[in-house]
Parts: sequence; structure tokens; C-alpha cells
Amino acid sequence: GPALLFVKTSQGTEEGRRFYACSACRDRKDCNFFQWEDEKVSETRLAAREEYNRSHQPFFTHRQNVDRYKNFVLLPLSKRRFCRECQQLLLPAEWEKHSDHQFLCDITPAQLKSPSQLLYPLENKKTNAQYLFADRSCQFLLNLLTGLGFRRVLSVGTPRLHEMIQSKASQEEFNVRSLLLDIDFRYSQFYTEDEFCHYNMFNHHFFGGEAARETCRKFLCEENGERIIMVTDPPFGGLVEALASSFKKLMAMWRETEKEGHDNREMPMFWIFPYFFESRILDFFPSFSMMDYQVDYDNHALYKHGKTGRKQSPVRIFTNLTPSMIVLPEEEGYRFCTVCQRYVSSGNQHCEICNSCTSKDGRRWKHCVLCKKCVKPSWFHCDNCKCCTLQKHSCEKSDSGCFVCGKAGHKRSACPSLSRS
Repeated sequence: GPALLFVKTSQGTEEGRRFYACSACRDRKDCNFFQWEDEKVSETRLAAREEYNRSHQPFFTHRQNVDRYKNFVLLPLSKRRFCRECQQLLLPAEWEKHSDHQFLCDITPAQLKSPSQLLYPLENKKTNAQYLFADRSCQFLLNLLTGLGFRRVLSVGTPRLHEMIQSKASQEEFNVRSLLLDIDFRYSQFYTEDEFCHYNMFNHHFFGGEAARETCRKFLCEENGERIIMVTDPPFGGLVEALASSFKKLMAMWRETEKEGHDNREMPMFWIFPYFFESRILDFFPSFSMMDYQVDYDNHALYKHGKTGRKQSPVRIFTNLTPSMIVLPEEEGYRFCTVCQRYVSSGNQHCEICNSCTSKDGRRWKHCVLCKKCVKPSWFHCDNCKCCTLQKHSCEKSDSGCFVCGKAGHKRSACPSLSRS
């Protein structure tokens, strides 16, 4: 899909040279697209780029994959094979082409309903970072959504939540529907065009064109008063600005489908992201607040539930719903703070001076009178730096200044010059 516009800056200069690069891949090894904003591109180079794009298209279209799936489920168990190297469901006529590849045989209906466990997670941190919810977190999210009365879930980059909803769809008492928007086209092998759209959340691009966009728009339409919520779990290395722009466009699509009087409303949303991005998310969505619930992942070495101290998962839920509505499980150590009117972790003690439960990472934070705020328990006030920081630190670093404008007192991410541009 469309590239994003970036700026290359040099130390001490406010102006930089602007260039276009891939919206999804942050490593040139994965996508080498690069073009200066003011660069004139030759016809030869444009043709080569088109040919490169054509050669990297999926082998089957979504419609072909749906037809193949219908034929696949009609096969007896002994003839159901999945190529682990090509990550593809195989029909008997295709076995010969994959004869030197590794197979998974006897694919069961349960495996077909859990494609995120059948497919290899794409764990390249600079491109996909496809970490999947642990069952504990996935079940908690689904119970929370149904308890809040939501009957439609726009699952943006949350394949495991989507498949949990899909797998329960056959149960009579279960009446929740989900639409998965994800950049991983492999899911088109398992879901119809009404259940999955190939989508890039960094540039709001539907690879299926207007038909896929219309599928999303129809799903967002209010049906019989069914409430809808967007749940998204983006790659943590992605640009918050680009993600926020796409999410606002999805919200705008929802507002277009709503009845009169909802022009200024935001679509209910859960944005799952590490707590240290809180200030960036609030820059774009001031109505959001961060919940204390720790989201954990099956295939991530660090983000696991039950660890203590700094080893706890830093991933949280940011939402525009009223915090008191988000009930967190008391059996996991969460409690309700009557002053803050929200559930907090057991280690998050209310600070009388800040008048808030201030901890972000699950540990009990302490109040610094000089900084006039609560800080991490391992931090101490440094008179040279005039702020709290780790006890073992180099004071000289505080004088190095911002990378963009060269001035002291702030980092590149908070540079006023960068904000203006």
C-alpha cells in the first residue's frame, strides 16, 4: 500500500530532508523502498517497481483461498495436509509440488478453527512482531467485552481474539461477531471475505480495494442496536502517529454509518500497548485512560503473567470507556480504588499528594517532593540533573541536549521543533 512520509534530521538542525519509505517494514532488508520527496523517478524505475510488486503477490487470491478451503474440509482426515514451509493448506493434487517439504498431516476441525496455532507466528520485530494473546488474556478480553454488552468486535491485528469468537459462534447462547483486519494474508485461507480483510494498520490500506472497504463499512453499521468495539494490538515498534491516524479513519467510517447526533462520539476502543507509550497515545486520544490489567502473550519470552518486579508484562489496555466499567479479576490481585473509581493492581497504592494511583508497572511507586510526582521505587533524586533517575547514571548525559534542536531539557521525542513540523 501507500508509503509514509518521513524526515531525516541531523543533530542541531531543525530542518530535515523528507523521504518516502515502507509503512509496514522498518528494516530495508524486508522492503528496500526509498524515495526522496523531491526526487524524479524514471519510467524504467517505475516499471521495475511494478514488476517487483507483481512478483511478490500471494499465489492465490482471497476468493480462491475460500474455494480451496471448501474443498479441503470435504476431504477425509487422512488427505488433509498442511505445508509447514509454504504455510499453506494442500489439496491432494498439490502434494507432488511440495514433496520435499515438511507436512502436518490429518488436520482436524479443531486445528482449522485455530489457525494462529497452525501458522508460524511472524516474529520479525521490525516488520510483523506477531505476538499472540495467551489464553488467559484472550478469555479475559472476551468475557469483558460480552459483559459490557458488545456484540460486534472489529479485531484489528488480534487474530487470536477473532478466532476465539469464531470458534464459539456455533453455540446458541453466544451472539458475538468479529471481523479481522490484519496484514497477514495467510488468514485468508481460513476465513471468508466477510470474516477477514487484508489490511495495513499503518496506512489504513485495504488490499482488497473498495470491496474490502465496503465489507468493513457494512460491519460497522449498527444492526438491531448491537454495540460495536474496536480491539487492536499493534506491533510495539510501530509509529504511534501512523497508528492513531488509521484508527481515527476507522472511527470516521463508523461515524458515517451512525445515526444523527453521534457526530462527535468516538467508537469504543481497546488499544493494547506498553504503558511507556501512554503519553504518546494520550497526545492523539486525550479521552483515553490506561488500565492496570497486564496483557500477556504465548510466544513472547518476557511478556508473561505471574512474574514479579520489573519482569512483569508492560502491556496494558488503553480505552475511551469509563474506567469504572472495566472490572479486573480480584483473584489475580486487582482491587477497586474508591477515590480513583477504577480497578488497580494490588501494588498500586493511592498517593494522597498526587491524589491518584500512580504506579504504571505494578510496583509501588514513591512520591518525590522535589519532582512533585511519584517515581519508580528504584529512582533517586539527583541534584545535578534536577530530576529523579537511576542511582547509577551519568549526569553528563543530561547536558547532551536534544538530537533535533541541540537544546537541553528534553529528548528528541518531545522536541517542540519536531512537533511543529
